Amino acid sequence: MNIEQPRIFVAGHNGLVGSAIVRVLRGQGLSNIVTRSHKELELTDQAQVRAFFRSEKIDQVYLAAAKVGGIHANNTYPAEFIYDNMMVQANVVHEAWKSGVGKLLFLGSSCIYPRMAEQPIREEYLMSGALEPTNEPYAMAKIAGIKLCESYNRQYGTDYRSVMPTNLYGPGDNYHPENSHVIPALIRRFHEAKVGNAAEVVIWGSGRPMREFLYVDDMAAASVYVMQLDRETYGNNTDPMHSHINVGTGQDVTIAELARLVGKVVGYGGNIVFDASKPDGTPRKLLDVSKLRTLGWTARTTLADGLDSAYRAFLETQPAR
Repeated sequence: MNIEQPRIFVAGHNGLVGSAIVRVLRGQGLSNIVTRSHKELELTDQAQVRAFFRSEKIDQVYLAAAKVGGIHANNTYPAEFIYDNMMVQANVVHEAWKSGVGKLLFLGSSCIYPRMAEQPIREEYLMSGALEPTNEPYAMAKIAGIKLCESYNRQYGTDYRSVMPTNLYGPGDNYHPENSHVIPALIRRFHEAKVGNAAEVVIWGSGRPMREFLYVDDMAAASVYVMQLDRETYGNNTDPMHSHINVGTGQDVTIAELARLVGKVVGYGGNIVFDASKPDGTPRKLLDVSKLRTLGWTARTTLADGLDSAYRAFLETQPAR
């Protein structure tokens, strides 16, 4: 029997998470996937988003489009981080509802939680304390995205879900020297130090903060898993006012440990120096992933294996010598 596949829009398909979601969906044999580049569809423009949903007859949406970056980028462009993300979320969620989209998955970030949240961080800790100042605008936008989905569910009966991933890395990452996240920044820095025979690599901060890292294909697999849960199962394991689900490994490492591991994967043999005059950010950020495990999903990729794959992906972005 030929069953018609759902028409799935992956917003942000060229990004780290969006590209991984497309890989997972295609790996499941789903081929009716709709994508648009930034040039083809400006998601901050309500008129363009409205026209897109009216013409494309979408059944499901993975909202992975976002303006993202590390501490430097968040500190330098706070207005862009809050405006762009809030506009994208508002336009996509609202126009998806207006066009009758049945299911939507919003992808957030673990930075939504208070800076000094009890560890590991449970979903109900949301809005229980002050945010980390270095990425507060981005975090506020992501909190708004969760509440947007919850509000449409409560008022209109939609089935819009949210997942909150920990720090992600892997193929498709941004390796910009200033605006990238910690793992791609370290990979690039250690690689350049190796190629240039540098005696030392300087890392921002003390090296003491602890972080949890999730390979992006694991995140994509978890996203598709949560999206495909039946409505009753999802609803019985969440709360209408705290409907998001944490996605992570449940394990963390210090930045110093991470730096040494990246250096080993890259093959750098010099010294690693930590510049404590630079900001550390949140002291620790480990997610409680018991809810997701109860639902039947667990991360598969170890940090060492993930970093090896990430470095090989990075090398593919480098010009041939």
